[in-house]
Amino acid sequence: MPENTETITETITETIDTHLAGYCEADPERRRALLDQVWAADGELVDPPLEGRGPEAIAALVDTVLQHFPDHRFRRTSEVDVHHDHARYAWELVGPDGTVAVAGLDVATLDADGRLTRIIGFFGELPALATAA
Repeated sequence: MPENTETITETITETIDTHLAGYCEADPERRRALLDQVWAADGELVDPPLEGRGPEAIAALVDTVLQHFPDHRFRRTSEVDVHHDHARYAWELVGPDGTVAVAGLDVATLDADGRLTRIIGFFGELPALATAA
């Protein structure tokens, strides 16, 4: 990866945005091309209800997402926060009418070539800290 912190963040942001574009792409060929562009061959996506390893399995997860959320798209709702080979960002899954179906936070790990090796997704807001009575 480039040495310049600003360049690294820009490159990782492009990688994340390409992943998000591919993750709800209805056209299987376009979907696979986008995911192949940014995922390592053994990369792993882990969300609360789904998981897959490798671009082919990750691309197959899209069918499940589209069954439940047809015509929806992911959009990043925060800047990408980067340190070392890790990144985190917030996102929403948005319907054609702009309604947010689900939102969350992903934590990504990248290899030395800037490809995604793992994304761990969390849905919803963080739970509030329980206070003592």
